[in-house]
Amino acid sequence: MLRDAVAHLDAETTGVLVAAATDLSLVVDHDGVIRDATFGSDDLADEGVGRWLGRRWIDTVTVESRPKIADLLQDAAPGAVTRWRQVNHPSASGIDVPIRYSALRLPGNGPIIAIGRDLRALAALQRRLAESQQALERDYLRLRGAETRYRMLFQLAGEAVMIVDAATRRVAEVNPATARLLGRAAKRIVGQDLVDLFEPESGKAVQALLVGLRLTGQAEDVAARLANRRGEARVAAALFRQDSTTHILVRLSPSLAAAPGPGPARSGVLNVIDALPEGFVLTDRNRHVLAANAAFLDLAQLASEQQAKGESLDRWLGREGTEFSALFATLVEHGSVRHFATVVRGEFGGLEEVEVAAVSVPGGEQPCLGFTVRSVPRRIVPAAVPGGREFPRSVEQMTELVGRVSMKNLVRETTDLIERLCIEAALKITNDNRASAAEMLGLSRQGFYAKLRRYGLGDLDGIDEPDETEH
Repeated sequence: MLRDAVAHLDAETTGVLVAAATDLSLVVDHDGVIRDATFGSDDLADEGVGRWLGRRWIDTVTVESRPKIADLLQDAAPGAVTRWRQVNHPSASGIDVPIRYSALRLPGNGPIIAIGRDLRALAALQRRLAESQQALERDYLRLRGAETRYRMLFQLAGEAVMIVDAATRRVAEVNPATARLLGRAAKRIVGQDLVDLFEPESGKAVQALLVGLRLTGQAEDVAARLANRRGEARVAAALFRQDSTTHILVRLSPSLAAAPGPGPARSGVLNVIDALPEGFVLTDRNRHVLAANAAFLDLAQLASEQQAKGESLDRWLGREGTEFSALFATLVEHGSVRHFATVVRGEFGGLEEVEVAAVSVPGGEQPCLGFTVRSVPRRIVPAAVPGGREFPRSVEQMTELVGRVSMKNLVRETTDLIERLCIEAALKITNDNRASAAEMLGLSRQGFYAKLRRYGLGDLDGIDEPDETEH
């Protein structure tokens, strides 16, 4: 029926129908010269399509696209449409115009009709996808680097430090100094109840410290005797939250009678802090600088540490007084602050965007505040020319499909790639907590697990129902 209806159309009507059904249509003679061109939008007209008339079709494309045009001209035959091929046309704006062509030769050895589809919208989508994935990769590398640096400080610290689960009082992590102080291997301390690391009478004092800390967020230091006659130590503790869970940072300081002199480990950690590429500042409770490392002095454009000592930290930190006051209020209320975005104002007018992490240490002979100041790297603006960017592997595979599969299938593949990237990002943010990841993405648990199986993400062996609890 359709063939019979089309057979009665005149040439003008047929031309209008072809122009409406495609973004671009060309009439090419036996010598490969473009004799006529119609386009479905003014955008293509602005790209100079009208100037192609009278030129060879192969001369209107970029160098790498010429073999594809030659194949289209060779494969065009009456009654058979060639397969689609993507080519790039140079434009006055400097950004190539991607067009996907198919060709058909009219009966009687007539001219070739080439119909084209504009792929600029798809190319823009691919660019945004590549930029998003590259941004995720940069953020992941930045977070992994920060975690490595702080873990190194934790391990090198000469003072005994433990991470304790606030709900169960179980020790989650210890540094080597703690193992030396308690005279046990680190793996034998992890999992123990914190109170059991002290003698019974002292354990009651430590337990009272933990109760007061959970109720008020602050607690005075206590002196306690370590188990197995390991001597007496001063116990200080501070609350902090990580991954929606409350933890306690416990610091053990040996009493003066049992404390060894400054050993190589303690001297080493001081040297590490001073040599850190990130700024470190120690202040009293009134925010006056007690010590600062070389990296912070560079940010503040100071020549020596003496220029900073005794001065208020908000002289250099914060865009305005209210910003630093908000940082200080949060630090006093919660005991620690992470990822606080602000600026450092140099003595000579320099302005550096930074990210601040801080902790309050209320105990000890002199309560103090510690600040790490990290410069925020400037994001590199992606190149505007698609050919000048090195795409991630997954996007390269996607672009290679252009010209070989239908646009419908290509868009479906692109959608699958975006889904996978979103799921992987949600799992990273929630530390592989699938229930939280599903809620973050607005998916049901059953639907989220179906997508995990579809993309082969995670270890799903033995999981029949989406009711597992992950931490």
